[in-house]
Amino acid sequence: MKIFDTTLRDGEQSPGCSMNLEEKVGLARKLQSLGVDIIEAGFPIASDGDFAAVQAVAAECREVTVAALCRTAEPDVVRAAEALRGAAHPRIHTFVATSDLHLEYKLKKTRTEVIRMTRDAVRLARGFAEEIEFSAEDATRSDITYLCDVFATAVDEGATILNVPDTVGYTLPNEFAELVRTVRERVVGDRD
Repeated sequence: MKIFDTTLRDGEQSPGCSMNLEEKVGLARKLQSLGVDIIEAGFPIASDGDFAAVQAVAAECREVTVAALCRTAEPDVVRAAEALRGAAHPRIHTFVATSDLHLEYKLKKTRTEVIRMTRDAVRLARGFAEEIEFSAEDATRSDITYLCDVFATAVDEGATILNVPDTVGYTLPNEFAELVRTVRERVVGDRD
């Protein structure tokens, strides 16, 4: 089991929870001392502040994996890689939406375009880091066959960690367990 902490990235989205660079590095040191395995330090393309936070945490925390979040777009991946350049254990975490609702209304992309975006982003990220995490945003509302196709594409291009988010809190625990089982069987099962 590994502990993956997103406080520095996701936690800061809570109202009133903004931290300056010094506070972020201090919290990252505390997380490392507590035995957290992976610290997702920020979303480098989102702002210069996020870039600086990822860079500083990567330089300071040498005993943990430091992750940077990015969309499946070349500028995002390159910016994440730049922020992680000094990390002892870098991880690039790239994501794209996979539900038909998000494809149509948020991304305005076809399923084929999202497969291509996944392939290109993971391939590019793999050139910068050994550990590549891939997340399928809104996975629980995605067509299961398509979701598995996207995950298989990510794995084929070098993703080493798959994340199955229930982005909008849509599914029940037993349904989520079945979804993860299905993804493991269809995507990972024949690769073990």
